[in-house]
Amino acid sequence: MQKSDKTHIFITGATGYIGGSVLSALLSHTRAESFQITVLIRSPEKVVPFNNIGVVAVVGSNQDLEKLTEHARGSDVVFACADADDLLAAKAILLGLKKRYDETAKVPILIHTSGTGVFIDDAAGNYATDKIYSDLDIPMIESLPKTQPHREVDIEVVAAGQKGYVRTYIVLPSTIYGIADTLLVRLGIQNPYSKQIPRLIKASIDRKQGGVVGKGLNLWPNVHINDTATLYTTIFDAAMKGPDEAGHGREGFYFGANGEHRVGRISEIIAELLYEMKLGESPEPTTFTEEELRKYFGGPNLGSNSRVRAERATLIGWNPVHTVDSLWASLKPETEAVLTEMQNI
Repeated sequence: MQKSDKTHIFITGATGYIGGSVLSALLSHTRAESFQITVLIRSPEKVVPFNNIGVVAVVGSNQDLEKLTEHARGSDVVFACADADDLLAAKAILLGLKKRYDETAKVPILIHTSGTGVFIDDAAGNYATDKIYSDLDIPMIESLPKTQPHREVDIEVVAAGQKGYVRTYIVLPSTIYGIADTLLVRLGIQNPYSKQIPRLIKASIDRKQGGVVGKGLNLWPNVHINDTATLYTTIFDAAMKGPDEAGHGREGFYFGANGEHRVGRISEIIAELLYEMKLGESPEPTTFTEEELRKYFGGPNLGSNSRVRAERATLIGWNPVHTVDSLWASLKPETEAVLTEMQNI
C-alpha cells in the first residue's frame, strides 16, 4: 500500500498510560498495515524504539504549538491523549485540522481525551451524591459551568465539531486502574501506571498510614486500562465508517466506565495492605488533614463524587470486560509496584 493511500494518524501522549495503550491497540488492529502513525514524544532516546515498530516519532511537547498544528494538518485522524486541560494545545490541533479540511475538502477526525473529573463536586468525602450523568444526556452535560475541570477545552472541541471542518469525539475515562502490559511497556517507552490510585498509595506510604478523604463516602466510576484502550478503538472504528455511525460534535461524548466504587473502600484496602506489609500503623485509614490534602493531592478533589453511565459507548459496540472486582484485585500489585518505585528513587 502506498503511503498516500494509508490512514494518517497523529497521537499526542503516546508514551503515557492512556496514549501508549491506545497506540498499542492500534498497532495490533486488524487494519494496522493501512495506518501511517506519527507520535509526538519528549524524549529523543525513544525515537529509535518507536521507529523500530513502524511508528514515526517527532520530538516535541504540547508546548510546541506549531508542531501540533503541522502534524494535525497532515493527519486524517488525531488522538489527543496528553493534557486534557491544555487549551492552547487543543486550539493548535484544531487549527491544523481546519487547514487540512480547507486544503483537501475532507473532514478529519479528532478523538480528544477529557475525563469524568469534569463532573466533580465539593463533597470532600462526606457524602455520596445521587446525581448521575449519562453520555446520552447532552443538556445535562451542557449545564456544567466552564469552571469545571476539562470543561473549557471540551467546549472548544465541541464548537469546532459544530462548525463542520472536523468530526470530534470526546472520551471521558473515569478512574483508570490496572498496570498496563503493552508492547510499548515491554520496550520501556510507555508509563505503565495510572495517576489517581498510585497517588493515594504514595501518600499513604509517605505518611506511614493509609489515608482517606473525609468519611470516604464519595463515589466514582472506574474502568480498566485495557477496556479504556478498546473504547478509543471502538470510537475510531465507528468514526472511520462515516459520520452517521456514532455521535460526534455536540453529541460526541463517550464515558469510559464499567463499574462504580466508594473511594473510601480503596483507602481501606490500601490501609489493610500497608498494615500487613508493616508500613502502616493501623489497618483502618485515618483522615487526611487539610494540609496533607494540599501536599499530596493539591486539594480535596479525591473526596469528590463523579457518577456516570456509559450508555453512548455501549451503543456503538464497546464491550468492556473488567468489572469492579478487577479494581479490588488490582490494588495489591499497584501497592507493590509503587513501593518498589519509591524504594528505587
